[in-house]
Amino acid sequence: MSGEIAAVGSASVAGSPTTPGPVAGPGRAGAAGGWSRTTRLAVLLAASVVLLAFLCLVSVAFGTRSIPLGEVVDVLRSGERDSEIGAIVWDVRVPRTLLGLAAGLALGLAGAVMQGLTRNPLADPGLLGVSAGAGFATVTAAAFLGLTSVYGYIWFTFAGALVASVIVYVLGSVGGGGSTPAKLALAGVALTALLNSLSSGIILVDTEALNRYRYWAVGSLAGQDGEVLAQVAPFLVAGVLGALALAPALNTLVLGDDVAAALGRRLRLVRAQGAVAVMLLTGSAVAIAGPIVFIGLLVPHVARLLVGPDHRWLLPFSMTLAPCLLLGADVLGRVIARPQEVQVGVIAAALGAPFFIMLIRRRRLAAL
Repeated sequence: MSGEIAAVGSASVAGSPTTPGPVAGPGRAGAAGGWSRTTRLAVLLAASVVLLAFLCLVSVAFGTRSIPLGEVVDVLRSGERDSEIGAIVWDVRVPRTLLGLAAGLALGLAGAVMQGLTRNPLADPGLLGVSAGAGFATVTAAAFLGLTSVYGYIWFTFAGALVASVIVYVLGSVGGGGSTPAKLALAGVALTALLNSLSSGIILVDTEALNRYRYWAVGSLAGQDGEVLAQVAPFLVAGVLGALALAPALNTLVLGDDVAAALGRRLRLVRAQGAVAVMLLTGSAVAIAGPIVFIGLLVPHVARLLVGPDHRWLLPFSMTLAPCLLLGADVLGRVIARPQEVQVGVIAAALGAPFFIMLIRRRRLAAL
């Protein structure tokens, strides 16, 4: 049963990041209309913010229950919460939209940072096992320790994300050639499959954990409330600020470790800062919506098509485009299966899997 039905009852591909390219300066003039590159990108970023605001309104306006748009607007204007429509809009759709906004932002930014740190175009929190590690730790803490509040289990979520990252990197580094993108992706897929199987085994033998996490485990915004966002917000803000501060360092890492070191970058410190930022972002997203895959893979490539390899622009664009994709997928899942819904994690996987296959084929052809 969807959250909206329950509310009624209560009321009544782009290029690889490994490809070095010129990082345009802020004063470089553009060819179109005499605008500088900075001006054009700023306008494009503003347009992406407008698109995100529009999709937020769409997320509030459409759901598993069909409500006339005019009535939704009236409820938003008046702030009415006592009617059936008021309960659906204010108690279900608005919190759900805010959660989708936060989770999408975190996943998109985490994916962009991971791709920049590893120079791996296949890097993604869901694909490299980070989300699965966070999810497994969360399910374990809930099932065996009885932790149900976000403040109780989020530390396990962060620890699971960090441990999974280390395991994938170690497995991907085994053998000749070091940690290649393909080996990291294979290690991540294998670890994700293992951890998802263990998580499923735990929740199947624990009825309470099953009831609470059966939707969350596949990636869902259903069943959460606004309190989760308030509890996760400090960690999410810290992860966002840490990731954005890495933009200049990521621009030098694109040129290779030797060049970055010659330019004065302390590589171990940069990677440690990036790992902490990714852990905070991924852990926050998993605490909100569960382990959603492919959002962090697809969005940075789309952003790179629009703005190029400059992380000073790539990171903000990933922050705005990822929530657009996640909210759009969530609305689609609510509309196509009325009065039930398809979980957003399923829709995201259906959209991201073909893109992942395309990336793999392009890299294989390039290696020939």
